[in-house]
Amino acid sequence: MGAGGRSNPHDLHVKKSEAGGVKRAPTSKPPFTLADIKKAIPPHCFERSLIRSFSYLIADLTAVSVFYYLATTFIPQLPHPLPYLAWPVYWFLQGCVFMGIWLIAHECGHHAFSDHVWLEDTLGLILHSCLMTPYFSWKISHRRHHANTGSLEHDEVYVPKRRSTLNASAFYLNNFIGRTLTLLVKLTLGWYIYLSINAAGRPYDKFASHYDPRSPIFADNERVLILISDIGLLSFSYLLYKVAMIQGFAWLFCVYGGALMVMNAFLVTITYLHHTHPSLPHYDDNEWNWMKGAFATVDRDYGVLNKVFHNITDTHVLHHLFSYIPHYHAMEATKAIRPILGEFYQSDSTPFFVALWRESKNCLFIEPDDERDEKNKGIYWFRNNY
Repeated sequence: MGAGGRSNPHDLHVKKSEAGGVKRAPTSKPPFTLADIKKAIPPHCFERSLIRSFSYLIADLTAVSVFYYLATTFIPQLPHPLPYLAWPVYWFLQGCVFMGIWLIAHECGHHAFSDHVWLEDTLGLILHSCLMTPYFSWKISHRRHHANTGSLEHDEVYVPKRRSTLNASAFYLNNFIGRTLTLLVKLTLGWYIYLSINAAGRPYDKFASHYDPRSPIFADNERVLILISDIGLLSFSYLLYKVAMIQGFAWLFCVYGGALMVMNAFLVTITYLHHTHPSLPHYDDNEWNWMKGAFATVDRDYGVLNKVFHNITDTHVLHHLFSYIPHYHAMEATKAIRPILGEFYQSDSTPFFVALWRESKNCLFIEPDDERDEKNKGIYWFRNNY
C-alpha cells in the first residue's frame, strides 16, 4: 500500500546534496508566477460538476453500506476467535472509506464540490458531523492554514517548535520507546487533542479550541457558525447514544468506533506527512510570502489508497496552489504544472508507514542554519540533533 511503483525525478528521498543529506526545497523566488502556473492547467480542470461530485459520494456511501452489511451479517457467525481478527480488517477497510467521505466534505469546505456554496456547506456539515468533525470550525481554521502555510507566526496547524522552545520531555522522548508512545497518542487521540486545545497549532494569547465559539481562532462574525458546528456534533452524538442504548456500546464500537479511529489515524498521518519532511522549509515574517508557503509541502504516495482518498495524498502541492480544483481533475492538473514548477515541485514515494516513523525521528524541531547569516536567518529547517 506504499510506493505503488511510480518513478519520480523529484522524489525527495532520492535527491541528495553534496553533503550526503536530503536535498532541500528551493527557497528562492521562483522564475514563474501563479498566473503562469494557472495558464498551464487545462481550463476544464477548474470546472465543478455537481453530478460527478455526487457520484463519488454515492460510491463511498455504497461502499460503507456494503462493508457494514458484510460485517454485521457474517462476522458474528465466525467461530471463535476469528471475529477478533475479522473486526480489525473491517475497521481498516471501513475507516479508509470514512476518510474518503471526510475528504469529500473537505472539498465542500474549499468550494470544490459544486458551484453552490449553500449546498456545499449543508452537505459538509452533515458529513463531517457524522464523522465527529466540527465542519465550520475546521473550515475556517483550515482556510487560514492555506492562507499562511509555512509561516511560523501565522500558520494554523503543524507549526513546528523552535529549538529554543523545547522542554525536557522532548529530549526524553527522543528514543525508540518515546517515539512509539508519541506516535501512538498522535494517531489515536491527536485529531481530537488538536480540535480541543489547539495542540500543534498556532499559539494564541488565550485558550483556543475549535469547539468554543469564543475562541481566538475565530472572528466575531464567525462565532454563530461554530455554534452550528457544535449543534451538529451534539445531535449526532445523541443519535449514537440512542443507538448504543439499543444495540450496546460494544456493538457501536465494532461497527462505527473502530473505523472512526482508523480514519482519524489516517487524517493525522496524511496532514502530518504533507507538511513534515527534512527538505521542507518554514519561514518567519521576514522571509515568508504566500508562494513560498504554498511550495513548503510535499506530495506523498499511498499506493492504491490514493484513489480511495480521492488523490489528496499525491496532489497536495496543487491543492495548496488552487484548492478549488475538484479532486477528479487534480491528477491531470498536477501533471500539467510539474514542468513549470521544476524543482519547486516536491514529492516523496516512500511508503507512508516508513515515512511516518522516519519523519517522527528526523523532524523534531526547527532552526536556521546560521543565526549570523542575515540573508537566510528567517529560513528554518528541521533538525533532530539537540
